[in-house]
Amino acid sequence: MASLYAHKDANIRKTWLLFTVFFVVVIGIGWMFSYIYGNQLILVVAVLLSICMSFFSYWYSDKIVLRLTRAKKVEKKDNPELYNIVENLAITAGLPMPRVYLVNESVPNAFATGRDPEHAVVAVTEGLLRILDRSELEGVLAHELSHVGNRDMLVSTIVVVLVGFLALLSDMFLRSLFWGSFGGGRDRRGGGGVIVLIGVILAILSPIVASLIQLAISRKREYLADASGALLTRYPEALASALEKIGKHSAPMKSANNATAHLWLSDPHGKRPGAISRMFMTHPPIEDRVARLRGMNM
Repeated sequence: MASLYAHKDANIRKTWLLFTVFFVVVIGIGWMFSYIYGNQLILVVAVLLSICMSFFSYWYSDKIVLRLTRAKKVEKKDNPELYNIVENLAITAGLPMPRVYLVNESVPNAFATGRDPEHAVVAVTEGLLRILDRSELEGVLAHELSHVGNRDMLVSTIVVVLVGFLALLSDMFLRSLFWGSFGGGRDRRGGGGVIVLIGVILAILSPIVASLIQLAISRKREYLADASGALLTRYPEALASALEKIGKHSAPMKSANNATAHLWLSDPHGKRPGAISRMFMTHPPIEDRVARLRGMNM
């Protein structure tokens, strides 16, 4: 039976391996497109545009998400138990006290966001507070604080930049084909036509592959936050029990949004993944997460 530390280390390695492969693939495809166009400047411009598009959403991530979920700030006097649990876990984890919010949703769920620990936000739904006992709530909040401590917002933003970079390049390439302009690109005679054909295939498939890798990284970060949260509370069973209860009350949330789905503790759309659809999920199946938590030893 693997220890909590072994699970955490394995999840970190798998996440960064996926990320490295993703980065190499993205840069390689970007180079291919710039080669076809015969202009290396395209690669630089596409990277800069992708970074600029994602910078705003990263810097103002907490405000954007709170507005989308209509979350209300919780002070200590409003809910002393919730506030104290977050405060105690933050002290234990060595993190600044995050702002605490409550979402008016009957579906049990929670999320954390913010560009860094100093600007972190932890939010829970009213449904979550109704169905969990104190130890289960601690397990969930430890999971969310682990996202803050692991800098998952930064990782997900970098991944979004890379996905946006590929989408932008693919769109530019396909539009240039449609309008019949290659801007001084490679000669189509000889092997040029084959290169262009490869470019078309990459332009169509690369955004799909990039999105699948993005989702795979998101799922690995959930496993990592589960292990990190269990280390924080020293009680994996609390989160496992909480996830089981959340799974039983799973349903589409009013504030469900594809742009923020990866932030929630469980899928806000209330989907039940099948064998194939798991590749397109932002979260691993709850059953797998529970099994992993219960397979850990202290």
